[in-house]
Amino acid sequence: MISKEQFQHEIDLIIANAIREDVGDGDHSSLACIPSSARGKAKLLVKDNGIIAGIDFAKQVFAYVDKDMKVETLIEDGTKVKYGDIAFYVEGSSQSILKAERLVLNAMQRMSAIATKTRIFVDLLEGTGTKILDTRKTTPGIRALEKWAVKIGGGENHRFALYDMIMLKDNHIDFADGVSRAIEQTKQYLKDTNRDLKIIVEARNLDEIKEILDCGGVYRILIDNFNYEDTRKAVKLIGDQCLTESSGGINEKTVRRYAECGVDYISSGALTHSVYNMDLSLKAV
Repeated sequence: MISKEQFQHEIDLIIANAIREDVGDGDHSSLACIPSSARGKAKLLVKDNGIIAGIDFAKQVFAYVDKDMKVETLIEDGTKVKYGDIAFYVEGSSQSILKAERLVLNAMQRMSAIATKTRIFVDLLEGTGTKILDTRKTTPGIRALEKWAVKIGGGENHRFALYDMIMLKDNHIDFADGVSRAIEQTKQYLKDTNRDLKIIVEARNLDEIKEILDCGGVYRILIDNFNYEDTRKAVKLIGDQCLTESSGGINEKTVRRYAECGVDYISSGALTHSVYNMDLSLKAV
């Protein structure tokens, strides 16, 4: 994963671009009927059940819009919430609260949905030693928010993007004319460019796993679309030579059985691409 500084830079870019997109040359609805001197207070009202996420992000949004706004936090990120809970109060310029409102709600609703779904997977894996991973199947432009939400829900982040880890999937292997050639060319590339990046390689069958192991130097093998029996065989074959990861349509009904095959990680794009936003409101008080 990228550094904390890089990650924060991504968050800063999201906030700046979202406010630019939503506010433009001014929130004319508020400017038209609310005096610039007016002060107000609002509460973040939970209207659903799940895991709350995005409170720290909301604080950053409020600070970006108006550094004089004050937030009183009642519930922390990662907490289980229910209908009727109040997550925080925000107080300050009424115009500023309204300017920040939609970005705060849009982000928190989606982040909370992702954190909630992630926690379901984490609970299903309890006691197995297997960790749940996200993927790059995120909403363009807000990947940092969605990966942050996975962490809040108790999951782990896979690579952030194409630049912070090598991942050789089926198309890379086919375009490179085979597993061994793809791995050897990758090692040479890393040497030539003086880059220190971990290598993950996808395997489509047990023969490819053997070939990957023969090449060596791989951080993790992605055991993709294997059935339970072959996953167990793959884990036994790999042993402690590198880490293991299962993927490929794994859902709430199957995740526990794949974990019981002994894999270190299970990755699921559904954590970020198949969620329904949590219902939240920002209400004046």
